[in-house]
Amino acid sequence: MVTITGIYEGELHCSAIHGPSGNVLATDAPRDNQGRGEAFSPTDLVAAGMATCIVTTMALVARKHGVELKGLRYEVSKEMSADAPRRIARLATVVWMPISRTEPLAGLLEKAAHQCPVHQSLHPALDKPIVFHWAA
Repeated sequence: MVTITGIYEGELHCSAIHGPSGNVLATDAPRDNQGRGEAFSPTDLVAAGMATCIVTTMALVARKHGVELKGLRYEVSKEMSADAPRRIARLATVVWMPISRTEPLAGLLEKAAHQCPVHQSLHPALDKPIVFHWAA
């Protein structure tokens, strides 16, 4: 179990403290929701959490097969709903692989991406496409 504590600092800013490490993360409301957009918004953290979970889960599978994914790049685009209630409508992830596509490893890595804990924890109605670009 991991405990995260935090403080609301006012002006739509929060600090979250990661219990095991003591690392501090700042959040701010986004500009399109009365904030200044000076830090990750809570929904930005969901997007970052999903993308880094995808990559970490893939790296764990790759490691089991003696493959290092160092240099892998990713991008996640978050789209908010236009209707109420305000929510994340789409998290589109693109992954640029530092290795060539070979089977069966590519299939295992793509399956791992779709089965990462964050991807699996988000509501099924949330559009969560993942596109892979493999090295030549």
